[in-house]
This record gives sequence, structure tokens and C-alpha cells, in this order.
Amino acid sequence: MYVCVCQAVTDRQIREAARNGARTLKDLRRDLGVTRDCGRCASCAHECLQEAHGGQGKPGKAQPRLAA
Repeated sequence: MYVCVCQAVTDRQIREAARNGARTLKDLRRDLGVTRDCGRCASCAHECLQEAHGGQGKPGKAQPRLAA
């Protein structure tokens, strides 16, 4: 699926970038151009990046838990 329409970036490309070392949105912007134009893709791109890293956020930071 397209995550960033402005730069034609897909979730597959984000997963590949994660495998190649991307850890942050800044990395995705540098590598793929995500959020370079309108920025509406930022939350979806961040979610795809987290999923690619097994749902982990930044190292050393606890992730909030959703109430069941």
C-alpha cells in the first residue's frame, strides 16, 4: 500500500529501509523522501517502521499500553 503518495513510497519500501538500518522518520525521510512534502504520511510511516522492528519504539523507552 502507498504510505506517502507525494513520493510514491510503499509500506514494502519502508520495511526494506528498516531491514537496511532505518530506525526513525528522519532516516526514512533521508532514504525515501517520506514526509518531505505535505507530511500527512508521518503517522502511517512511523507505524510501518515500528511494525518492521517488531513493534518496538526507541530503545530504552517503554511503549504505552492500550486498555483492553
